[in-house]
Amino acid sequence: MKKSLALIILLSIGISTYGQVGTTFPDMEAETLTNEFVNLPKDISDKYSLVGLAYSKKAEDYLKGWFEPIYNQFIYKNPNPGIFDFSFDINTYFVPMFTGAKRPAYKKVMNKLKKTIDERMQPNILFYKGTLKEYKDALNFDGKEVPYFYVLDPEGKIVYTTSGKFTQRKMQEITDAVKSAMSID
Repeated sequence: MKKSLALIILLSIGISTYGQVGTTFPDMEAETLTNEFVNLPKDISDKYSLVGLAYSKKAEDYLKGWFEPIYNQFIYKNPNPGIFDFSFDINTYFVPMFTGAKRPAYKKVMNKLKKTIDERMQPNILFYKGTLKEYKDALNFDGKEVPYFYVLDPEGKIVYTTSGKFTQRKMQEITDAVKSAMSID
């Protein structure tokens, strides 16, 4: 009985959390802190990608908690790699979404963030300004207090997703999903 209940719970979590796996990430035009425009997933179709989205202040705060671990795992390239060092070659973006009443604050927040975010991270932070409904529907957002993360294949199809505050377990799951998708042992 306990095993059946646990399986039902896991399946229901999987269906609600991973319902969009296999679908194409919806088109999104966003601007980097270096004032370049990126069209997701079209402009990043050269390789696998990790995209983190947040559409509330609380979710943005949690998104910032992912910056350093994701930077260290997927963005930083050690200039003197050791024998056991491994470097991922994926696109990585963090996207605060300015929708509804927050849209007018877009440039002000962007300019403020330019002054506080390490220059090495600036190309990896995209700002989206527009509607939310199409992304909420396509990506199964179910709570605005958390960030959402998507691993995309080179064609823009979602191969893995998770959400919430940073944890080592979630980071390992993302890393494992990227390795699996890229067929890395």
